[in-house]
Amino acid sequence: MATGRADDSVDDDVIEPDDDLEANELDEDDDFDQADETEDADELEDADDDEIDFCVALYREDGEPSGLALEPDLANDFEELLAQLQRIPGDAGALGLVSLDSEVLVAVRVRGPRHVQVFVSDVYYVDIWPIVHDAVEFLGLDPTSDELPEDGPIGDLNMFADLGLSEMDIEAACLDDEETTSEDLAARIAKAARLDAVFRQAVDDYWDVEDEE
Repeated sequence: MATGRADDSVDDDVIEPDDDLEANELDEDDDFDQADETEDADELEDADDDEIDFCVALYREDGEPSGLALEPDLANDFEELLAQLQRIPGDAGALGLVSLDSEVLVAVRVRGPRHVQVFVSDVYYVDIWPIVHDAVEFLGLDPTSDELPEDGPIGDLNMFADLGLSEMDIEAACLDDEETTSEDLAARIAKAARLDAVFRQAVDDYWDVEDEE
């Protein structure tokens, strides 16, 4: 940030500014800027219906694959999405997939009340979509930090390793911007979990409900 410099020519009887006072004033300005950043994050606009590709949950019950279209509101509410996934009586938990504008996928895998894994396909959208912002916070990261990567995947990239999708596979798919959309990535994950048929049905159900509304 560029700063102006006062004229160095002063009268002999003028008292020079106190260095500590100047430092304190700068610290106050920094605190004010940080407060503004936090406020901006809290005021992110929800994704509207046209920007939500789908919000679905996949799981197995009594060994049978199942898919569930979730309420669109959950695509903007990470905490409630997590709570909803934890209520699903899956044999080994549930997988939530939220795709926004074909650009970013938020995946949440719940296995038991305390085993939660989260990954975001592109952290670039942390300042755009509330659910991305909250997912990053859930990962224990500061969405406003300069140390946060500018883009690319973040979180538990190895969360699908037991399904045959390694961390390297997920990272490569996320960084392949020209070829792989967030919808494609979700479909690939569902296929690896052998839940692709119920995934497609859940997405169709999601849009059937949206069209009725």
